[in-house]
Amino acid sequence: MRKMADHFAVFVLGLLAVFAVSLFTLYSYSNIRKQHVIVTVATLIAWYSSFIIVFILPLDISATKYKQCQKDHNCSLENSNNIHETDPHHGFLANMTTVSSPSSCPCVEPWSWVPQTVLSVFWKIVYWGAQVLTWLVLPIMNSYASAGEFTVIGKLKSAIIANLIYYATYVVIFCICLIYLATQPYVTIDLENLKVIGITASNTWGLFLLVLLYGYGLVDIPRSIWQSSHTLYMLQQTYFKVAKVTMEYSEAQEKYDDTLEDVRRSVEVIKYNHPFRKYVDTILSKCPEDFRRSLRRNDDYVDYNEQDCSIPTEKSLIKMHINVMTTMRNYTRTQSQKETLLHKAIQLEDDIANQNSSNRYYKRSTGEYNGYLKFLYSPRLEWWWRIVVRSLLLKVFAVTLGVFSAMVVWSECVFFISKPVMSLFAIFINGLGKSHSAYVSIEIISILVLAYLCVCAYRTVFKIRVFNYYYVASNHQTDENSLLFSGMLLSRLTPPLCLNFLSLIQLDSHVTKDNRVLETEYTKIMGHMDVISFIANGFNVYFPIAIVLLCCATIFKLGSRLLHCIGFEQFIDDDISQEIVDEGKSYVQREKIKSARSRDQLQRRTALQNSIRRSELDVEARRYSSKSRRGQDSDRIELLSDQDVVDYDPTNVHDGYLRGKQDRSKPSSGGFFDDI
Repeated sequence: MRKMADHFAVFVLGLLAVFAVSLFTLYSYSNIRKQHVIVTVATLIAWYSSFIIVFILPLDISATKYKQCQKDHNCSLENSNNIHETDPHHGFLANMTTVSSPSSCPCVEPWSWVPQTVLSVFWKIVYWGAQVLTWLVLPIMNSYASAGEFTVIGKLKSAIIANLIYYATYVVIFCICLIYLATQPYVTIDLENLKVIGITASNTWGLFLLVLLYGYGLVDIPRSIWQSSHTLYMLQQTYFKVAKVTMEYSEAQEKYDDTLEDVRRSVEVIKYNHPFRKYVDTILSKCPEDFRRSLRRNDDYVDYNEQDCSIPTEKSLIKMHINVMTTMRNYTRTQSQKETLLHKAIQLEDDIANQNSSNRYYKRSTGEYNGYLKFLYSPRLEWWWRIVVRSLLLKVFAVTLGVFSAMVVWSECVFFISKPVMSLFAIFINGLGKSHSAYVSIEIISILVLAYLCVCAYRTVFKIRVFNYYYVASNHQTDENSLLFSGMLLSRLTPPLCLNFLSLIQLDSHVTKDNRVLETEYTKIMGHMDVISFIANGFNVYFPIAIVLLCCATIFKLGSRLLHCIGFEQFIDDDISQEIVDEGKSYVQREKIKSARSRDQLQRRTALQNSIRRSELDVEARRYSSKSRRGQDSDRIELLSDQDVVDYDPTNVHDGYLRGKQDRSKPSSGGFFDDI
């Protein structure tokens, strides 16, 4: 019981760790405080179900290896009850399978063993939940979030119409598979085969997209890390991005002003008693708060039946609503990106300026480091990290990932060859033993390979940009539409990615044509696509070889050069790119001068305020000192005024003198001034 609890503890800890990573990633990209809670929950579930395969699928693989060992040595408890049917002509003992005793079984239970029933239920929830999200929930929510209608029914209607083209691609693939199935005389069309057709259509669509993403990510990730180690190249690239983002920001700002002006005119025309006023209020809620405050409140009643005025129609207000949401999103995003790139460009300029530092102290043009590690991050330590260590580590990491990418490409081209085994990852995993350390090695290798494949595919999803419709931006700048679209893509990529990885390590018996190989619980849930042979034995096996061509296209930047030729400027070595780089450099210099002036003004203002404050304190101190002296004098005067005043009488002088003389001859029993 305790051992089982330990196994489940590993399983639960893995789920919690992946959930924390998913939540942190979502927080980094989205604005959780402003976006709708349903969007946050749906996106989190989609990302979580896509990230969880990195941890759970290796556990499934190690458990499958353990069961395979039990089957090979006939020592499984399940196999002990697996006997042939009794033949009446032979005895019962003649048909019983020989089973090894548990003590002689060489198989060792994995340290992370998870029962078969748990994995089966878990994969059903993950797979079918991802399918429901990617094909039904997220597409409708995506279009619903970007719709400009003002009612729920109107938004749903617009969302369904917008997704007709999206569903049409899936229906076309499904119909092609159905027609092929109908032409096969040995296959019957029943519910089970229809389910296989649906899964086949979904996986075919996902595998096609997955191969495209692999072809870009397997080359771009190592190359990007290698380029990050060259400060001068990164500075030129950052200048280029600064120039492009600045132009986008100028366009967004111009459109921002025009859009707010259109809203202002609509507010002035549509008064509170018009039926469209509630639509205008909805549009105003999407505008900045400063703009809403600047509007002049006018509650005058207007008779719209008698007065002839140009009132916007409902369709024009819907269009304005969409325009306001898009404009606000683009304006905020470009402003944040511009500030981020400016900071990065200044940081890279500081790196280049400090490369030839004689005292090996890092000097920042924007002042001292004020981050969380400012107590440990000294100027000397910062110089060693940013100038020496960081560049070396990036180069080593880039070379390592480059070798890893080459291994993936090779294995994708030869994973269907089982005799001899040519897939490198299959050789690594199958060559390990059956001890505890072997299962740990299997899980570590599987986690590393799966994580790298997920990064190559998912990073491309996060990096691509479809104009202003889909763009995943960091620093909480991703809109609801892009979040839902990214969750939809990740959910669609997850099943074919898992199947492709199982093919790489040759744990799919229908790929290797070896019926002795046990399959994982995930494969049992997914099933096989043998019903449609040209996809199962053709497309799914040989289409991944196209990764070689796509990787070559990425190496030579054919996509960037094509976009550059049709007018979308890309960072390549030509005169146009150099002009954009120079423009970005001059803009960064202007911003540095402006920032330096602002800092000088702030320092002078702070110094002036401190000087004024010190003067006020000096005045207060002198005033307090003067009050103290006046208080002491007044106390002295009050002390004297408290005594009785003696009236002067010449007739009593002699008598008083005699009485005083007699009194002085006696001991004093009165006060200090009694002798006055």
